[in-house]
Amino acid sequence: MNDAEGGIEIAGQGKSKNAITGARKSLILLPMETPDYDDSKVEGDWCHEAHGEVSKYLAGEGIPHGTVGEWPAWHVVPIISVWAIESATEKGTVGWWVVYGDIPTDYIAAGDMAHPRDVLRAIAWRWKEYVDAVKAGNPPEGYSVGGDNPEPELLDMLENRAGLLVEMAADDDAWVGM
Repeated sequence: MNDAEGGIEIAGQGKSKNAITGARKSLILLPMETPDYDDSKVEGDWCHEAHGEVSKYLAGEGIPHGTVGEWPAWHVVPIISVWAIESATEKGTVGWWVVYGDIPTDYIAAGDMAHPRDVLRAIAWRWKEYVDAVKAGNPPEGYSVGGDNPEPELLDMLENRAGLLVEMAADDDAWVGM
């Protein structure tokens, strides 16, 4: 291992030949920096990017809607964000909610849900019901994740993420100030 330049050389994998001279040279793998998500600029950049992804997602799903909230209604950067989406028919009211982050992006009609915590519970419940139905051989009509025949790994991941949403919704400390 060579760390002289601040990087790491992996034995057996850190050498390559120059195509012209045939000389060997070392490749240095530099450690990736993890962004400081407590930094307000990093948080703002992530939320701005998430806003764009949520807007693209809604357009791709063909969901009629008004504006996407400028800032998430609730978020834990970079894990999850919950976005309030204005109704297409009742301006100034929330018609949809979208979850986005290190989870499958999904949306749900606002109905009686006025709080992001309720949204996490509802999405988690829907994912759990979906996984159970697909595993039982009875996929629900009008809702799918990963196509008509999702891979077992996708179902396991979705079930895991549903559990995480339930835990987040139950964690009172995550909702301080809401």
